[in-house]
Amino acid sequence: MSFDPGSGPAAASGRLNCSVELQDYLAVVQRGLKAITGKWKGEIICLLSEGPRRFNELRRGIPGITQHMLAAQLRDLEKAGLVVRHDYEEAPPRVEYELSDAGKALRTVGDALHDWAKTYAPAETAPNAE
Repeated sequence: MSFDPGSGPAAASGRLNCSVELQDYLAVVQRGLKAITGKWKGEIICLLSEGPRRFNELRRGIPGITQHMLAAQLRDLEKAGLVVRHDYEEAPPRVEYELSDAGKALRTVGDALHDWAKTYAPAETAPNAE
């Protein structure tokens, strides 16, 4: 099987040179990756895996994230169905975020990726480390 779109009859059509089943498989995997990749999404999911958090708790828990970026990433995660936003009608207003069932199910995916990376992905080394 070849994933080289630059050669063969598949190149003319813009399709991968592999079976339709594998192309469909790849499309689903890429959709899943898109839902969880992005700056700070891993950190947000990690913090929410410990339980519901308020916005400022998340912000304090992720050094370097801006308020704007946190809000944008939470909206993306909510849109993807991984995070649930609870808006309590109180004075003062209170909002909490927590992982949805789909977000909690990512734990098994994370565990599998963790185990794979420990075995096969080289650890990054600091420059000039010898």
